[in-house]
Amino acid sequence: MSTVEIYTDGSCNTISKTGGWAAIIFLDDEKIILKGIEFNTSHNRMELIAVIESLQSIEKLINSQKLLNVYSDSQYVTRIPERIEKLRSNHFLTASGKTVRNADLIEKLIHIIEANKNIKFIKVKAHQKKNESDNYNREADKISRKIVRNYMNNS
Repeated sequence: MSTVEIYTDGSCNTISKTGGWAAIIFLDDEKIILKGIEFNTSHNRMELIAVIESLQSIEKLINSQKLLNVYSDSQYVTRIPERIEKLRSNHFLTASGKTVRNADLIEKLIHIIEANKNIKFIKVKAHQKKNESDNYNREADKISRKIVRNYMNNS
């Protein structure tokens, strides 16, 4: 079974709540870059959206089962698979009875994970230089930060 490598990152200007996300997908010999902007958002939402958008795009691009390695510098995102049972048993509520932040996106990601058991989440160091490893997370970080910066400079 072949492997698809997916590098994701998100960025957010906390004052304006404007965020950008990016995903770099290596599918066979092709490099695909996905990116987008969101408003009234947070950094964690951007991290989640980058992963969700990349996995949804992969579903449309491939017609056979492949291993999907998702690289993220977000522990918040990479730990979701191990938190699924706890989130569900607590009905997506915190200890104080409030809905967990980003429950809508977390539930969407859980649905994708459960529909495709071949997804592996890999935590990488943030902003690691390319020559230290083949880590395209830094490139995804630059893309997502540029989206936010461009929006802020033009608004």
